Amino acid sequence: MRIFNNISETKELTNTIVTIGTFDGVHLGHQKIINRLLELKKQYGGETLLFTFDPHPRKVLFPNQNDLKLITTTEEKCDLLKQFGIDNVLVFPFTKEFSQMSASDYISNIISEKLKTKTLVIGYDHHFGTNREGNINTLKQVCEKHNFNVEEISAKEIDQLNVSSTRIRKAIEDGNIEIANRFLGYTFFIKGQVVKGKQLGRTIGYPTANVQINDIDKIKPKTGVYAVKVILNNKGYFGMLNIGFNPTTDSDKLQKIEVNIFDFDEDIYGQTIKIEFVKHLRNEVKFANLDELKQQLGKDKQDCLKLFKDA
Repeated sequence: MRIFNNISETKELTNTIVTIGTFDGVHLGHQKIINRLLELKKQYGGETLLFTFDPHPRKVLFPNQNDLKLITTTEEKCDLLKQFGIDNVLVFPFTKEFSQMSASDYISNIISEKLKTKTLVIGYDHHFGTNREGNINTLKQVCEKHNFNVEEISAKEIDQLNVSSTRIRKAIEDGNIEIANRFLGYTFFIKGQVVKGKQLGRTIGYPTANVQINDIDKIKPKTGVYAVKVILNNKGYFGMLNIGFNPTTDSDKLQKIEVNIFDFDEDIYGQTIKIEFVKHLRNEVKFANLDELKQQLGKDKQDCLKLFKDA
């Protein structure tokens, strides 16, 4: 899969089957659109192109509402699109100026001239141009003039899934990981670098890898203990993870992500790991002492092992 960061890089594309949107999470609704692109490619040839944005348009249009967290970073989104079989991704720099382009200029200059669109596939609620003036009807009125076909994924096809990026974000933030995973069609994950911690876990028999997420816009699940799967060097391990403030042992009030990887004893400081969230086990608790904490961690591990065995 090719990734373009400048629209001028797409000039060699021809006969493209295009879709446009933020695609945060690349969830089941998005996958409906992607699958239609792949079907059209199989029927008529050409190349698929997904046109997406960075930063997220809401970050630019509503800068004072800076609480938006993303299900997938741009890098993660591109990785998923590659897995789903997209040929090309254009990551377009979304700006205030771009948002003020008229729908007519957008169709003529971007969709037709720059992207060489042969077929455009969009969701039923797709809008574009100044004040979101453009929609499916606008496209249908001019597509013949610009020599491309337009196809809409209907409300029925999307809404029957009862899924949206907003609903998934809320499920993740509420710790409803199983619901989020069902809407995503895959397991929600984070990626981060293993950094040095206080190394307290190893003294009570549960060594942890402290994970640092570098993208501040990446969404994190609510605090608590989770059953997880850890991917390191293309190999998977089961484990349990705590995201929170370690109230039993720490007083710095800094949120930390710590994962205990089962049956694992390697030095992985500095390495990047992927953590897939399977289930929220319990909320974070302040224990009276380390013995109580150790006893609870033993129970958490057994709960995880039972969950993975039954899965």
